[in-house]
Amino acid sequence: MVKSFDLSKLDEVMKIWLESNITAHSFIPEQFWEDNFDTVKELLPQAEIWVYEDKEAIKGFIGILNQSYIAGLFVSNQYQSKGIGSKLIEKCKQLHPVLCLDVYVKNQKAIRFYKRHGFKIEQEKENSLTGEKEYFMRRSKA
Repeated sequence: MVKSFDLSKLDEVMKIWLESNITAHSFIPEQFWEDNFDTVKELLPQAEIWVYEDKEAIKGFIGILNQSYIAGLFVSNQYQSKGIGSKLIEKCKQLHPVLCLDVYVKNQKAIRFYKRHGFKIEQEKENSLTGEKEYFMRRSKA
C-alpha cells in the first residue's frame, strides 16, 4: 500500500536508493552513488516522500520536490515490474497536476515507464554531475 514516509525508516529507504541506482545506472561508476549517499540521506527528508510498504517491508518510494519535480522513483530490485512504481506514480498524479523529472537517456526502461504514464520528453541536456545525457520529461493533467 502507498503511504506517507515514516522518517524512522530512512535507512531502509536509503538501501533501496543505493541498490536501485547502481543497478539501473550501470553506465555510471558505482562509486558515484556511494559518494553521494550521505548527501542524499541528509536531503531526502526535505522532500515529499511516498512509500510502497506491505507487512514485510518498504518495497519502493518516490520523492517530490517543489510540488512537481520527481527527484526519484525507486523500487527494490526484486520487486520491479510488479506494479509498485505505477502505484507510486499514480498517487503523485492524484496530488499534483504537473509532474516533471530528469531521466538518463541510457535508462531506456525508465523512459518507457514514464511515457506509459503520460510523460513527454521536452528537452535533452547533459547532467552536470555525471556528464551523461538526460531527458527532461513532463506530464500535465489534461
